Amino acid sequence: MRHFICATFTAAMALGLAAGPLAAETRVTYKSAKSTSSYYQMGVQIAEAMKAGSDGDIIVTVEESQGSVQNVMEVRARGGDYVFTTPPALVGLAQQGKAMFEGKGDPAFDEIRALFPIPSLTMHFVMSKDSGVASIDDLDGKTILLGKGSFGAREGEKYLDLFGLMDKVQIADVELSGAVPAMKNGQIDGFVTAGSWPAPNVIEAAASTGVTVLSLTDEQIEMTKRALLVIPAGTYAGQETDIQTTSLPVVAFATTRMDDDTAYALTRTFWEGRAAMAEAAPWWNGVDEALMANISGKLHPGAVRYYEEAGFTLTDGQK
Repeated sequence: MRHFICATFTAAMALGLAAGPLAAETRVTYKSAKSTSSYYQMGVQIAEAMKAGSDGDIIVTVEESQGSVQNVMEVRARGGDYVFTTPPALVGLAQQGKAMFEGKGDPAFDEIRALFPIPSLTMHFVMSKDSGVASIDDLDGKTILLGKGSFGAREGEKYLDLFGLMDKVQIADVELSGAVPAMKNGQIDGFVTAGSWPAPNVIEAAASTGVTVLSLTDEQIEMTKRALLVIPAGTYAGQETDIQTTSLPVVAFATTRMDDDTAYALTRTFWEGRAAMAEAAPWWNGVDEALMANISGKLHPGAVRYYEEAGFTLTDGQK
């Protein structure tokens, strides 16, 4: 499936741009994730917000992708019309030619610049109430579903290993899509999932069977080398306290080939539409100025102009 984000910024004054209007029929491709994922749905919501926030002058259609690595790799063949989502850590690896980018370096990677954060991939250790598990230390002897091939599965396995639990738990051979039914019929004591919060499968499990979403200690979070994220009390049915867990930041990026006015308009319209998006989908409640700290690389100059006008605090490394 291939689509394009078409933007005709002829009404730039309506957006309050200080610079002159952008060239007519500016085209931008927003590449997100698989069409079945929550991140693809976020892209659709961003498209709707862009259209509403610009009185129809920014019209967005989302392009499906097979994952964050592919999104970064395509920078090599794309022009100034390309916007994509990926964790900032992958951009750093691409620019250094490390890990999955070893031997695949390209000068185009150095042109990548951030626009705005989107909901982070958030780790959930979800245990049934009947399991009696209240903390990570209680997992000894329990049956856990990790899923297969996903970020959450890889991260969950890494955490169990870090916490000395890999040989103490039984890993269920069930796909993540079957987690809630497996929990209901007692096949598993819990499952691990990663995605934006609130996570649909965790909402379903909490409402149908009753669950405890485990908090990690400060020491455990430090061991994972991931960013701290707090899921507020009341996010899931029966959740009376905040959940302290980890996350992998995800950001929308462009490159320096995009002109400054386009980057400015996209960034401004995103932030001005965020509250409306949150009313329709609670995962946008987790996106606020605090997430800007997770952008480890440089922002696009057009985005910097918006953030400075809006009073955001930026680091020297982001400018």
